[in-house]
Amino acid sequence: MEEETEFVKSKSRLDLKNDYVFKRIFAKPENNEELKEFIEAILNIKINKIEVKNPEISKNYVDERLGVLDIRAQIDKDTIIDVEMQVANVSTLVDRNIGYGSRLIAEDIRVRQSYVALKKFISINILGDDLLKRNTYHSVAHMKFEDIEQSKYVDMGYKEEQEVLTDKIEAHYIELKKFIKSKPGLSSKLEQWLWLIVGEEEKVKMASEENKTIEKVVEELDEMSADENERLEAYKRKLAIIDYNTSIELAHKERNRRGRKSRSG
Repeated sequence: MEEETEFVKSKSRLDLKNDYVFKRIFAKPENNEELKEFIEAILNIKINKIEVKNPEISKNYVDERLGVLDIRAQIDKDTIIDVEMQVANVSTLVDRNIGYGSRLIAEDIRVRQSYVALKKFISINILGDDLLKRNTYHSVAHMKFEDIEQSKYVDMGYKEEQEVLTDKIEAHYIELKKFIKSKPGLSSKLEQWLWLIVGEEEKVKMASEENKTIEKVVEELDEMSADENERLEAYKRKLAIIDYNTSIELAHKERNRRGRKSRSG
């Protein structure tokens, strides 16, 4: 295949928005420091230790459902995070977050056999397409209470009412198109890391100059990009994403066609 050969032989830098490339770079145990600093920039916290729980990539990953190339890690013994680079079919992402997060929480409960020591779960999603109707590129979601109905009001004397049900569940959505549209600089760590993921050459160079950890990631990414076997795997994943997106789009169009036919009939 001419296109495949051209991609494999190319000297261009591989795209971190390709989830195969993203996981190969950030899930390696020897790259814990790079992953730690990246997650610190997103969560705006200090992390002492991070441990990736699923560093391996299945040999059959191309044939599996898209979205499986996530990075699941533990932070400082009390928090589970799941990081996903998602450029395909973002419309179902929230439902998948809920399902996957529920499974991880249930597994933690079974292991500990206690609700008291339940770990916090944080879902981090980096999106190639817009998903949320929100005027920000970084949205953080919790389980919050709705406004009190006046007919059910009881004066308990609370000066400040509880807004969040629990801090055990948290979801982050970073929408890259919105990030670019915001015309960001490079002053914050998060901006530097996101420019690396976007892959704009001039911004990547500037981010590398500002942040030595990013410079190290770029060097490793360049090394990976020079490996023809790695380029082939990245290309296969790219095609799988295109095929998956196409199938979802065709299925959506078919549902709309049937709906119109049913209404007209």
